Amino acid sequence: MEMVSTAAADSLENDHMYKEQGIDITIVINNNLICDESIIDVSAAMEPARWPECCIYRAPGRIRKINKEAYTPKLISIGPFHHGQKEVRDEDGQKELRDLEKLKVRKLKEFCDRTGKCQKEIAGTIEKNQDKIRRCYSESFDINKEDFMKMVLLDSTFIIELLLRADDREKYEDDFILCNPMLNDDIQIDLILLENQLPFFILKELYEKFYERHSEKPIFQLACKYFSPFIEKIPEDEKMKEVKHFTDLIRLSHCLDNLKFKKRVKNPCTATKLYETGVIFKLHDKGLLDMHFHKSLSTKTSPCFNFSWLLKCLLGLTGFECLEHTQPLLKIPRFIIDDDTEGLLRNIMLLEQCHYPLEAFVCNHVGILDYLINTREDVELLIEKNIIYNDLGSNEVIAEMVNKLCLEISERKSCYADLAEDLCDHYAQHCNRSMGYLRRTYFSNLWRTTVTIVGLIVFGFTFWSTIKPYVAPRIDSVHCV
Repeated sequence: MEMVSTAAADSLENDHMYKEQGIDITIVINNNLICDESIIDVSAAMEPARWPECCIYRAPGRIRKINKEAYTPKLISIGPFHHGQKEVRDEDGQKELRDLEKLKVRKLKEFCDRTGKCQKEIAGTIEKNQDKIRRCYSESFDINKEDFMKMVLLDSTFIIELLLRADDREKYEDDFILCNPMLNDDIQIDLILLENQLPFFILKELYEKFYERHSEKPIFQLACKYFSPFIEKIPEDEKMKEVKHFTDLIRLSHCLDNLKFKKRVKNPCTATKLYETGVIFKLHDKGLLDMHFHKSLSTKTSPCFNFSWLLKCLLGLTGFECLEHTQPLLKIPRFIIDDDTEGLLRNIMLLEQCHYPLEAFVCNHVGILDYLINTREDVELLIEKNIIYNDLGSNEVIAEMVNKLCLEISERKSCYADLAEDLCDHYAQHCNRSMGYLRRTYFSNLWRTTVTIVGLIVFGFTFWSTIKPYVAPRIDSVHCV
């Protein structure tokens, strides 16, 4: 009790001191609030731990609301985020969900028959790695130990068995999934969604431990073959050791090693505006993310000697590459757009935002495309140059899709900072904009170019006829002397 009284006296002295300094603080002392036990469980309110193994994330609400379906599996649920939930997009979804859950059980039996191992033996490996698997997810989930093991057992054996059968399609031509292209395509898309992942290490461990012929084809080769429609290039064996899951595999297949990241301070203008200022767009077939802007030395030192407008008007000259390379040249890799493009890009971009914020290759690439593509005319120009392959039908839909991809996406550093700066500097030069205006006004097509040239010739003859009476006698007198 003396301790309480002393503490109260000290508080009153502090109260007087604060009042003298003009600080009004009211202190309420209630002995009834003093107790040995905490009122609030502080330990339960601590910030959730982010484990080093964490690599599978749920889309934040602000990103998910832009396009919820892009992050939601259509048919099959893998992992805890969508486990046991009806997240499919049609009225018959519940039936399809039940059918595919039964299919997982059949795949488990097929995997046990293939390996000669029982369920308990496979589950034992999963139980040893249970904590590590849980730490791979960004959220904790209310699934008990037994149900979690069953979920991972069914999901992992389903994936491994699917990869093995897809590798030998001729032998398994009657497989329920592989013989149905639409079903197989939907499952492929579901298996690369970020929220719908299992850690790659558990698939690899089960495959190598229980499949005797695993050394003939590593599981990453099976995965690359199954997801070949989305794979740009097969990563090297050393890089495959870093793969976290299938979404990470797709991203890794598109990444380049020679790109440097730094803060982007300038943003390029649209493709049509760059085209008007003499930039020639050319298809680049070296990879999805490899984009370059080239300017010859003569064009850099003397921008007014940029005759790109002449190459565009005189179609016969475009076949000479020596002339083309003397002009500003923007090389862009092919961008194939179909029904699955948006979902694929959104999930890779989500992974980069959550796990690779300083090496966001795909986010940076889509960000540059967002500035280049603003209207239907920009899309039409890139389609004309064979850079965009449109499998959606509407050019306006493509422009709208590209513009929405970067909504709520933050960019700390960009691997295209130098490219954006070069494009901005090119457009800022007065000579390039003037040439663009002349081309748009007088050389926009072959007919207008012909009329302009004929008009210039007629103007030249008329001007000469006007000044000839005054100039000709002086010339004759000079010759006489």
